[in-house]
Parts: sequence; structure tokens; C-alpha cells
Amino acid sequence: MNKNTKAHAAVLGANFIFGGNYAVVKYITPGVIHPFALNVVRILVSLFLFWVLFLLKPGKIQIQKKHIPRFMLCALTGVVINQILFIKGVSLTTPIHSALLSLATPIFITLIAAWLLREGLTAYKLTGLFLGIGGAAILVLLKDSTHTGTDMLLGDIMVIINAISYAFYLVLVRPLMATYSGIQVLRWIFTFGSIVILPFGMQQFIATDWSAFGLSHWMGLAFVAVGATFLAYLLNVYGISVIGASSTGAYIYTQPVFAAIIAILFAGEHFSAVKLIAAILIFTGVYLANFKKQSVQSLG
Repeated sequence: MNKNTKAHAAVLGANFIFGGNYAVVKYITPGVIHPFALNVVRILVSLFLFWVLFLLKPGKIQIQKKHIPRFMLCALTGVVINQILFIKGVSLTTPIHSALLSLATPIFITLIAAWLLREGLTAYKLTGLFLGIGGAAILVLLKDSTHTGTDMLLGDIMVIINAISYAFYLVLVRPLMATYSGIQVLRWIFTFGSIVILPFGMQQFIATDWSAFGLSHWMGLAFVAVGATFLAYLLNVYGISVIGASSTGAYIYTQPVFAAIIAILFAGEHFSAVKLIAAILIFTGVYLANFKKQSVQSLG
């Protein structure tokens, strides 16, 4: 297997993990662990593993003082707001809803890039924005027929805000990726992010009844903390380094497919005709909004 094939396999694997993450998060929270407590586990495990990785393979750890504010802003948008609202939102809505709504991230990137980077809004992009927002609106207004969502509206809104926050992060992190390695950027972003997340969710973490966990719950917790956070991030970094951001970003469109299959098989969800229409609108909107434009990977 050559290097390019390995990179494509790594990125596909990362998106399979991300796709499965929606159903797994829904399975363990809020049933056996509070969403904020899950964030604490996720950040602690990832932070530990990123620094262990540094000890095994030392590299530059110093960051320039002028970049610290941007690192902190990226930590706020890419880790703190992103992870808190993602976990909490998924716990309230359904896996398929959250996966499709998260797919709107590239649409928000187009809007934010037009605002911050003064990138022009073409007719293709504007059409894509309207279609994507229309598809998201259908999902938000759609009533839950599977009874897997306890507060669909609030959960969907949280997932959308999470997507907007992550879109800001992806725009803000670009200059850092040009100066530092991907692993180094992730390590420091998680370090700064932990300063906010740990105090925010520590009370719920301490109150967690670990004796209530069965084997499947522990496996789900490991999947979210190690697989969907640490491993998937590393697989994407490897993919970007070999096949580039554009090819890596194209795999974002497989996430809802994986999420839907897993949710239907294991979470009792149904993929209705209305969801299909919303999905088509969002997929088409993302394509048009990024027409002849580099795609960017979503890390949920």
C-alpha cells in the first residue's frame, strides 16, 4: 500500500469514527454520564495522549508570543464552545439530525471567510447558502418521530452554534497551520482549551456514578475520548500532510452517511423522506457554496 492510499484510508477511517461518534455520544449521555462530564473526560484523555506523543517524539514546543492570543481564540472556538455544545446538543437531538446539521460547517466557513477575509460572494455561493440554510431549517422544524431526541429544537440549535463556532476556528487556525505542525497546533489548542473546560464540567465529572457503567458504556466512553477525539484528529492531520486539505476535506460528505447507517442499525432511528430532502438541500448547498473552492474537514 503506497503512501497516498494509506492517507486516503486514514482520512476515510477518521470520518467513519466521526460518523459513529454521534450515535455513541447519544448512547452514553445523558444516560450514564452528564454531557459536561463527558467533555472533561474527552479533554483530559486527549490532552494526556497529545503530550505523551510529544515525549515519544519530541519536537518544537515553544510558540511565539504574538500567536498566543490566536491560539487562545482557536481553543475557545475549536475546543471549548465546539465540544461543549456538540456533546450537549447531540444528547438532546438525534444522531442523524446532528450529523446533517454539522455538515453545514463549510457553508458557515464561506460566510465567515467573506466577512473576515473579504472573500467575494458569487452567485454560486449565495445559492448554496440559501439551499444549505433551507435544509437546516427543515431539520430544525422537523418533529422527532423516533423519540430519541428529548429536546430537538434546543439540541439542533446547539449543534448549529457548534458548527458556526467550528467554522470560525477553521478560518482562524489557518495562519497557525502555516507556521507550526498540525500536531503541535492541536496540542496547544487542547492545552488552552482545558483551562476553561475542566472547571466548567468538573462538578458533573466528580458527581458521575462510575459504578453504573456497564462494559458497553466503558467502550463507548473510550470510543469518544480516544477514537473520536485523539485518534481521528491524528488521522486527519496525517491525511492533510500527504494528500492536502482539499482531498482530506472532501471526505466530510461521508460523515452523515456513516452516521445515518449506524444510527439506523443501533440507535433505532429512521431516515424519512423529509430528512432525505433536507440532506439533498444541504449537500447541494455545500457543493455550490464551495464551488471551485478548497474544502475544509469538520472535526466533531
